[in-house]
Amino acid sequence: MSAKRFVSFAVPAILVTALVAGCTGGGGGSPKATGSATATNGGATGGGSAAYEKVVANVLKSVVQINTSSGLGSGVVYDDKGDIVTNAHVVGDATSFEVTTATSKTPLAAKLVASYPPNDIAVIKLSDSSNVTPATFGDSGDLRVGQEVLAMGSPLGLSGSVTNGIVSAVGRTVQEPRTETAPATTITDMVQTSAAINPGNSGGALVDLNSKVVGVPTLAATNQEQGGAAPGIGFALSSNMVKRIADQIIKDGKVTNSGRAALGVTVRPAVDENYQPAGALVVSVTANGPAAKAGIRAGDVITNVGGTQVTDVTDLTTALAAHKPGDTVEVTVDRNGSSQKVQVTLGEQ
Repeated sequence: MSAKRFVSFAVPAILVTALVAGCTGGGGGSPKATGSATATNGGATGGGSAAYEKVVANVLKSVVQINTSSGLGSGVVYDDKGDIVTNAHVVGDATSFEVTTATSKTPLAAKLVASYPPNDIAVIKLSDSSNVTPATFGDSGDLRVGQEVLAMGSPLGLSGSVTNGIVSAVGRTVQEPRTETAPATTITDMVQTSAAINPGNSGGALVDLNSKVVGVPTLAATNQEQGGAAPGIGFALSSNMVKRIADQIIKDGKVTNSGRAALGVTVRPAVDENYQPAGALVVSVTANGPAAKAGIRAGDVITNVGGTQVTDVTDLTTALAAHKPGDTVEVTVDRNGSSQKVQVTLGEQ
């Protein structure tokens, strides 16, 4: 299991990278990502000591520490059947876990239900759910920029830790790189927060002052130029996305409706005559898939999708993340030195 996963995103005047705040130990990288921010109505206001204490009393009992043979992370009790949501990078390749609540001293046994790395979500299930309390998941679509939130989890193995901050932005799109146990992925609709997130926090709870989980902390930022932490820049999966994916895993044991757009191709990086990144080379095309129906074939080099330039595989992933299955987009490919544009109706990953 990897403790560090680095990702860069678009921020004016300063270049930063973000590390996955998951389990303690291992690996990293340095890919790209994009950012966007919008503000919506709703959410709680009015913080302070008394309000924080009430939220902690209501929610912390539902936040757990997850231990594997490779490290640790956090999780949130999702329902009264013992299902726990966490990050896919927290569980890694493990299938069995020891789970400790904020107030318990005896670990509880749990097994993997399923992991979905494209959205960095996993569900594990306790063998005995009689002594756990599920959290209440809220509507992340109601979050407001500036709204106060608390992050709960086990940073650096310190179970039951709480930090406070605000919602800094919503609707972020972040590119997470490949690690030893997880593929590269682009995640949309992330919540940016100033609440401190450290290794071990991943999979925990980002909570509003109504005691509702509005996100799952996943990333914390570091300053690529100056080194060290970039305080006040962290990212959480939105609760709406977590609920949509977790509900499918719990019901069907897998994700049946990802909502993620796909071309239906297998690609690898392409380089030009100067060995510079030049696009995504199509290695194979899914029969009767979106790309095949549009006439894209093996050997083509994808250089643009929907107006977004593609210089490498990461760019392609990021460009597709901006669309939904069923969208029709213009794709530019280089075929034997000739540029061609085709219309592709995107499928689902």
